[in-house]
Amino acid sequence: MKKWLIPVGIIVALIAIIAFWSIGIKNTALQHSQAVNKEWGNVQTAYQRRNDLIGNLVNTVKGAADFEKSTLTAVIEARAKATSVTIDPSNVTPEQLAQFNQAQSGVTSSLSRLLVSVEQYPTLKANENFLKLQDELASTENQILTARTRFNEAVQVYNGYVLKIPNNWFLSEYKEKPYFEASTGADKPVEVKF
Repeated sequence: MKKWLIPVGIIVALIAIIAFWSIGIKNTALQHSQAVNKEWGNVQTAYQRRNDLIGNLVNTVKGAADFEKSTLTAVIEARAKATSVTIDPSNVTPEQLAQFNQAQSGVTSSLSRLLVSVEQYPTLKANENFLKLQDELASTENQILTARTRFNEAVQVYNGYVLKIPNNWFLSEYKEKPYFEASTGADKPVEVKF
């Protein structure tokens, strides 16, 4: 009677080991996925900070100068478009990320035009509120860069984990996540005209 217990015990032990190993793989994938979601939240927070500052910047510029309405309108419209694009980080696709990136590029482009155009207004350049906002925007752009870099690092760890063998045998519900990529034309220098 004891002879059949040994093979059954070995089989039960092997099943338990494989089950716990599979659970460990899934739990680690979940941790990496949550890290990607957290870093995406940091990216969105940095962009939100920029969008909040843009409103203050536009109002300061409006109040300090009779400014070119088309430039201000472009900034306001780009900001509105950028805030309307939302992404669920758990189901992000390369297309959604490209759409988000394109909307944010519109903000960057119109904001650059605004800051370049401001150079024509000496009283505005000397305005303490404007200078503070300009510094805040520069700081925010650095925060955006840092947040995007950390997001890509988290995606690299996540993708490396869920795509390698044997993990991908147990993680069919975890899909590869896209990286944040540079905007089209970002490799070219910005042309500044006065």
